[in-house]
Parts: sequence; structure tokens; C-alpha cells
Amino acid sequence: MVEFWVNVFLISLLVVITFYIIRLKSLIAIVALSGAYSLTAAAIFVNMDAVDVAFTEAAVGSGISTILFLAALRYLPLEEAHHTRFSGWSLTLCIIVGLMLINAAFSLPDFGDPGAPAHLHVAPRYIEESYPLFHIPNVVTNVLASYRGFDTLGEVVVVFTAGIGVIILLTGSTLSMRFRKSENLPVQNKEASKKET
Repeated sequence: MVEFWVNVFLISLLVVITFYIIRLKSLIAIVALSGAYSLTAAAIFVNMDAVDVAFTEAAVGSGISTILFLAALRYLPLEEAHHTRFSGWSLTLCIIVGLMLINAAFSLPDFGDPGAPAHLHVAPRYIEESYPLFHIPNVVTNVLASYRGFDTLGEVVVVFTAGIGVIILLTGSTLSMRFRKSENLPVQNKEASKKET
């Protein structure tokens, strides 16, 4: 019963944070609340005993992403330049998709149900074959590194590539910025000078 009310509190907190993210115009406040959103989601994962996912969410969503967003704010104004207008069609689509997801969630087996298909067919195989095949005592590590090795490698490559791209953009190491620095002229001025000659 306590776990239920903790989940209700955390989900309510997510709704409140989302409302303030939509309403605020200060980009710094929006970035801070986005980090709080990820941290609250990590707390929900901990409450569901998915500690590995919670660590990832806290480190990437609340930690690294917040730092990168704050670094990107150096190149942006502190306030939004225009008022956000929400389309009625977008709101209708979000409500329809949300209702479909809620309806699908009711057809899922109960959390921790021993009669769920994943516990009857997939989990016993992982538990039985984990140590004899790969000699890894931790089943979660075995699944991530062995059974889902290529999937995990793909995720790491995507995150690494995205991080390198963000670092290149934030440090100004792109080709266009190097070209402008070497010529000491904006691109438009350089093209105009070529037309004049």
C-alpha cells in the first residue's frame, strides 16, 4: 500500500513539473525542471526495483543532459523570444495517443506477477543459462552484455556519437565557424565581396 502511494506522489510530481515546464519562459528554469523531471523518473524506476535503469536515467537525463543544456544556454537568450502557441490538432492527437496507451496498460499483467509470460518463458532461460554459458554471476549484467550485447553496443555508439556532436557544437569546432575565423568575415560578406570582384 505504501508503494502505491509513493508511485502516486511521484507521478503527480511529474505532472506538476511538466505543467511548469510548459508554462515557464525562462530557459534556465526549464533546464533545471527538466533535470528534476529525469530525477523523479529515476526515483520511479528505483521504486519499481529497476535500479540499473534508474542509474542511467539519473546520470544521463538529470546529469549530463542538464550540463549540456546549461552549456548551450551560453549561446541563447535567457528568455524565450516568442510565445508558444499550441495547435488544437496537436492537443487532440496527444489526448488520443495517451488514452490508447492507458487502455493498453490495463491489458498488461500485474507488476511482479509470477504468471506473466516474461516470467514463465524468458526469465527461466536466462537464469538457467546465465552462469553455465557465460560464467557471469549477475544475471542483469549477463543479459545486457551477452544476450543483448549488440543492442547495448548500438546504444553506447548512439550516446557517444551524440555526445561528441554536442561537444563539437559547444566548442565552436564546426567547419563553418573555422572558415569564418580564418577569413575574419561573415559568410554573407565573403560572398558579397566575391560578387563585387
